[in-house]
Amino acid sequence: MPANKNLLLLIIIFSQFAGTSVWFAGNAIIDQISSFADHATITSIVQFGFIAGTLIFSFLTIADRFNSSIVFFVSCCLAATANLVLIWWGENEVHLSILRFVTGFFLAGIYPVGMKIAADIFPEKLGKALGFLVGALVLGTAFPHFVRSQLEGINWKLVLIATSALAFTGGVLILTQIPQKRKATVLAKPDLLAAFRVFKSKPFRSAAFGYFGHMWELYAFWSVLPIVFAYHNTMKNEEHNIYFWSFLIM
Repeated sequence: MPANKNLLLLIIIFSQFAGTSVWFAGNAIIDQISSFADHATITSIVQFGFIAGTLIFSFLTIADRFNSSIVFFVSCCLAATANLVLIWWGENEVHLSILRFVTGFFLAGIYPVGMKIAADIFPEKLGKALGFLVGALVLGTAFPHFVRSQLEGINWKLVLIATSALAFTGGVLILTQIPQKRKATVLAKPDLLAAFRVFKSKPFRSAAFGYFGHMWELYAFWSVLPIVFAYHNTMKNEEHNIYFWSFLIM
């Protein structure tokens, strides 16, 4: 376990990047297993999985009930597995939807839990740490497009292999290199009405709806980039690297 806190932060940042690389892996190879017309469905399925995951993780206080590093590791392993299985089952629409939902579900144990790990270790510099982690998220979600751009004409399955291996590596790093925090001894009882009560606060409500809208347009924009560049190439009879430009803009 590194004693240097800067090194700890670098490990968390890399692991966050690695774990979230499976987020858009399906979008980066969608033209090989389905069609561009399915982009909206595939993107939405992952987001619904993430929403379901965050609700269940929060309601069951998973990250407090169990060691955060273990939760992160297990989530990375399961998300990576669901991502990798696309190689064999991805051409079936039902299987594709289920696997992308599962990937999104366990991303709830990667992105938010990675934030929690950083908050536990860097309470005095939390803003800076979270800023780096959001940057890692953006790079992670864009990374499958970069991999695809470098594998033009080569087997598309390598995109899934690379991102799954990366996510697994990120999980192992968190498990082995981040200090193991004792699990909480006192846990709040699940309260189904708490989510409704917090929305009575106007500042929270404004921030929450702003964030919801921001994420809606952001992920919609990211998902449509390959389609835009493919359309441009067709209309202009040009051959720009669709996925490299998608990576740069993301």
